[in-house]
Order: sequence, then C-alpha cells, then structure tokens
Amino acid sequence: DWEEVEGNGGKAFLCYYSNSGESSKESSRCSTPVLDADRTDRLRDKMKRRIESGDRWFSLEFFPPRTAPGAVNLISRTNITPTLHRSGICFLNEWTFCSLCVRFDRMGSGGPLFIDVTWHPAGDPGSDKETSSMMIASTAVNYCGLESVLHLTCCNQTKEKITAHLNKAKRLGLKNIMALRGDPIGKDWVEEDGGFNYATDLVKHIRCEFDDYFDICVAGYPTGHPEAESYEDDLRHLKEKVDAGAHFIITQLFFRAETFLKFVKDCRAIGITCPILPGIFPIQGYHSLRQLVKLSKLEVPEEIMQVIEPIKDNDAAIRNYGIQQAVEMCKVLLASGEVPGLHFYTLNREVATMEVLRQLGLWAEDPRRPLPWAVSAHPKRKVEDVRPIFWASRPKSYIYRTQDWDDFPNGRWGNSSSPAFGELTDYYLFYLKSKSPKEALLQMWGEELMNEESVYEVFTNYITSQTNRNGHKVMCLPWNDDPLAPETNLLKDELEKVNRRGVLTINSQPNINGKPSSDPIVGWGPAGGYVFQKAYLEFFTSSENVTALLQVLKKYEPRVNYHIVNVQGRNTTNAHDMQPNAVTWGIFPGREIIQPTVVDPVSFMYWKDEAFALWIEQWAKLYEDESPSRMIIQYIHDNYFLVNLVDNDFPLDSCLWQVIEDMFTLLDSPPETQKD
Repeated sequence: DWEEVEGNGGKAFLCYYSNSGESSKESSRCSTPVLDADRTDRLRDKMKRRIESGDRWFSLEFFPPRTAPGAVNLISRTNITPTLHRSGICFLNEWTFCSLCVRFDRMGSGGPLFIDVTWHPAGDPGSDKETSSMMIASTAVNYCGLESVLHLTCCNQTKEKITAHLNKAKRLGLKNIMALRGDPIGKDWVEEDGGFNYATDLVKHIRCEFDDYFDICVAGYPTGHPEAESYEDDLRHLKEKVDAGAHFIITQLFFRAETFLKFVKDCRAIGITCPILPGIFPIQGYHSLRQLVKLSKLEVPEEIMQVIEPIKDNDAAIRNYGIQQAVEMCKVLLASGEVPGLHFYTLNREVATMEVLRQLGLWAEDPRRPLPWAVSAHPKRKVEDVRPIFWASRPKSYIYRTQDWDDFPNGRWGNSSSPAFGELTDYYLFYLKSKSPKEALLQMWGEELMNEESVYEVFTNYITSQTNRNGHKVMCLPWNDDPLAPETNLLKDELEKVNRRGVLTINSQPNINGKPSSDPIVGWGPAGGYVFQKAYLEFFTSSENVTALLQVLKKYEPRVNYHIVNVQGRNTTNAHDMQPNAVTWGIFPGREIIQPTVVDPVSFMYWKDEAFALWIEQWAKLYEDESPSRMIIQYIHDNYFLVNLVDNDFPLDSCLWQVIEDMFTLLDSPPETQKD
C-alpha cells in the first residue's frame, strides 16, 4: 500500500467517468464511440455536451505499475474476477489475479469519459519503458481506445525537458495534460534551474508552446493546499491556473460532501466557471488510508476513524465500509446539481470503485460495440472505420503494425496494395505478449506434446472450455489471449467437431442477416440499426487436408471465396487479387452503409507472416531446443497451411461446415474416388 500511494505523489490518482440514464448510454458508452460526435470531439467538448444534456459520468485514475508484468496486467482484457488477498501478496496461480491487476479493457467497458495516468519523477515517467507514465497513457489511447489524460509535473525538470515530453505526448496521440507542480522528491521543494516552480507557469508554457492543442486539467484543493498561506490564497492561485488556460479542475480527495460543495461555491464566487470534478477515494484499507492521509496532509473526520479503528485488521470490513461511505457522499454530491461527474482515486484497485459506481447506477456495461473491432483513440485514426478481419482477436497487434500510416481506410478499404504494414519483430512488447506466465501456458498447452493430435486437443479444449487431461482449462491460444467471444459460442458445436479432426480454427464469425444493432451478441454501432455478416472461417490445417479441400471447393464456387497459403507464401485463391470482400456491414438511420470488416487479399499476406510466427514465438519457444514438443510445433509451422473461407450467401445457412465435411468425406474415400 505504501509503495502504491507513494507512486501517486499524494496528489495524482486514476479516474474513469460514466453516465446514467438512457441518454448517457447512447452518448458515452465508449470513450471514442463510432458514428458519434464523441469520436472527434475534444475532451472539453465531451464534458460540455454531457453537462448541457444532464448526463453524469465518471473517470478513473491509474498509476504506472513498477514492473513489466504489472503493465501487462494493467492493460489486458480478462473475464476473471480479481481476488483480494489479505496478505497483500498477488498469487498469480492459474486463474487467480490480485485486485491490483486492474484492466484498462475491463474498466473501460463501464463507459469512462476518460482515464488519467499519474507522473512519478523517480520512475522515469517520460521514457519508452513499458512501465513509464508516457507509455501507459499512450497504450491506453492507442491500443485500448480510452480518452486519456497524462499527468505532467514541474519537479526536477527544465523547460526544455518539459517541452520534449509534450512533443512526445503529441506524437503519441495524447491530447490531454494534467498540469501539476508535483511533490518534491525530498522533504522540501528545490528550484530547478530553467524550470518552473508553480503549475500556473506550466499551464502558461503549454499554451505558449502548443497553443490550443492540449486540453489542460489542474488540481484543486477543497481544504486548501497544505503549503498555501491560507485557503483564500490557494483559491486565488487556482484562479490563476484557470485564467492561464486550464479547461477543468480535478480536486484532491475529501471525506465530506459539504467540504467539496463549499469549495465549488467559493470558486464560483471568485469567477472560476470551468467544470470542477470531485476526487472520490473509496477507503479500501487501514494502512493505505493512513499513508495517503500522511502524504496529502489531510485529516480523517473523527466519525470515520471511530468506525475504522475497531476493524482496522479486517480488510473486507473496511472495504465494505469505504464503499458505503463513498456511495452516500456521492449521492449527496450528485443531488446538489453542482457535480456533473465523479473522479475516482482507485489506487489501481477496481473492486471497490466498480461497486460504488454500480450502486450509483453509473456503471452500466453495454453489450453494443461501437464497431466490431476495438477503436483506437489516437487523433489521426479518427476516420478509420474499416479493417481486415484477420486481426479480429489481436487488435493491439493491428494498431501496432499500422501505427505509422498517414491515412486510414474510411468507408471502403480502397486500393489494398497501398497499405504498408510494419514488421512485427518484437513479440514481447507488453501490449502484444500473452498476459499469462510461461508456467500457466505450459499447463494449458501441454508440458509435453506427444504428436499433432496433442495440439488438436488444445484447440478443442479452448473451444469447449473443458479442462485438459491435467485438469487445467485452456483459456487462451497464441492467436487469441482471451476466452471465447459470445459470438463464437454460436458456432461452438461445429467448431469443436472440426478442431478435433485437425482443422485448427483461429478466427470465425457466423452469418447474420439483419439482426438489430442492439443485439447483445452480434450487435454494434448506434441504436436503431441492423447488422449483417457473411460466414467466415480461418484455420490451420495439413497439406493433405488442403489437397482434398481444393477439390471440394470447386463445387462451391462462386459462393465460397478462399485464400490458402503456407509459411513460404505459396498462395492459392479464387478471389480477385486486389479486391477486398466486405464480410461485415451495418445500416443505421440517416447514415450511409458502414462496412467495418473486410477480407483483403493483400493484407492477408501480411497477416500470414504474423499468424505463422505465433506458432514459434508464443508456443514452440516454451520448450527446450530440439525437444519433441518443440519439433511438433515446428513441423506444424513448416508444413500446415493457413486457410480462410467466406460464404457470400449470407441469407442462407452457412455452407462452410458442409465444405469441411465434404473434405473429410473425400479424404476417407478410396484413392480412385479422390482422383475424380
């Protein structure tokens, strides 16, 4: 607890914002919803629109983890319920994660308006390290699609260094800064030659060097900054920060609603008119509370300490009390009419904050997706609304490989020969590697493989969610680091059958003919629309199977398009070599048809390299060189083919399962029949 709070400098915490009511669900389900003004608006505009409409929202604050595995846990999606251990130890056994392992994707599903990432001078926050503030905030924007605010302090930094950080933030797609003086590294503040001593100077510098590019947030102190000469003097300094160019204020934590409401009244009285967001801290533990109060120089009200002291050794009891105390305080704040949104100090723990939001009615996960794939919040990707289907289960990889594109497909994929995908040479980047440790992967995929059928069994157990012969569930594959999507469950029985026989599926979608966009399984986009899909199947299989498959496919042309390629790039297809095939589209009121997913022949060859490499990089390398297990995976990599099939006749039941069945029937028939 001490290290975590120290990492926040006593003033910076992570926060998420959500809305309540039907209008909230429509307007802010995602931080960058597609086909909505939110997709292109500045953060200040999003706030303004929600305030004008009466929507309420929430935000969450995170601090960068101290280790690379912590960074993976912070950004990765999981459906596992985090478990808090009283000992404070994070036991990363098979599927138990400590609640310190907060997930951007998981928390993002609740609909935050934004998150913010703290800046700790001692942690090399502006570097390219995967644990740095800069990289965590960049990942949240680019790979998790979350509107993000990067904290930046004056502490131990020259003007030139601050400018360099801001230029880097801009280059990475960050558009929001929380400008802070920051806490001194030692006991007392030390002036930096050529630096700034006050947040006001930092705000002025950002405005001078970057004009209006960044939306700027500053900190407010409901009881006055501990170093201020008086409460009134601190209010004057706050107004100076706003007058210098800040767009909104987030306050330090407090324990009574009336403390914040008085602060807002006093701010308005001296002419501060921008949004003021209350910093909410659900009490989660005795020691974390003591350390946080020590750092922030706040006093805990006597009535709270009287409750906590007798139960200080019972973490669960304190957390339950903290939840209820936060809920009651937030209800008063929201009822006052002065509070459009709530800013939560989570200490990188999701359980208490999520429960507070649920009880307030602000946490409302919406099954609808803005698009069938994860939307990036990077400003230059705003027009992007179509992608190849191949990266459906690896969206972060797709974003990484297209990060240097100047233009993104919009409406139609266009000339598919023009995109140049970046090389994916580092499979261990923290947003691309598996979030499961090596030991867990071996438990799932086999400590020792006996033959190719052992691999078939791994795929089958993943599809069926059954335990393997050693009693472990297969919760991921190299091509999909998450449990099966609800949509895939529609195909579960058929997928099980073909995987058992060596058709190793890595991507699929059912045919859909005019389902409402609100459908909880296949829906996406704005309400009132209809979505369509062609049946799609992508898999690895043996050369023997491919030989039979090519014969069978002759009977299904032109209904079925196919691409078949091996690791050397020997490609067989009946599709136009430059023309994409739309496999997902949607029709919405008052809008053009949207086709967000395509099968594109050129990008398939780039995906092929990645898909084959994952056999080696994420599976074979689990085993010793020259071991039988490694040789089995190497053989599959070298000899199997990657196949994708599209059934173009989407109104009919998919014929792809019959194609596979015909392939097996042909293989089982006498040799003379196969020649025919």
